[in-house]
Amino acid sequence: MSYWALNAIFLAVVALVAIIATLRARPWVAVVITLGILLVVSAVFDNVMIGVGLVGYDRSKISGAFIGVAPLEDFAYAIAAAVLLPSLWILTAGRKR
Repeated sequence: MSYWALNAIFLAVVALVAIIATLRARPWVAVVITLGILLVVSAVFDNVMIGVGLVGYDRSKISGAFIGVAPLEDFAYAIAAAVLLPSLWILTAGRKR
């Protein structure tokens, strides 16, 4: 299974949660700003970690598109976190403990 196929499964779940959360509130300006910052930070640190050999990818399972030495697939985790966490916050904010 390629990294894109694996990412697609997780990002589909994230998209579904985000759609449900959007029906309750629209925090997307903050999400977009956070996503931009997170992608820049991820680009820097992912390139460092991959460049020094801390992390490696199976060449047969990546698309071949890179930002520096980091494969494009690596950024799906940052996207998922920036969208999923605020979505879950919205969906669970109305519940009392």
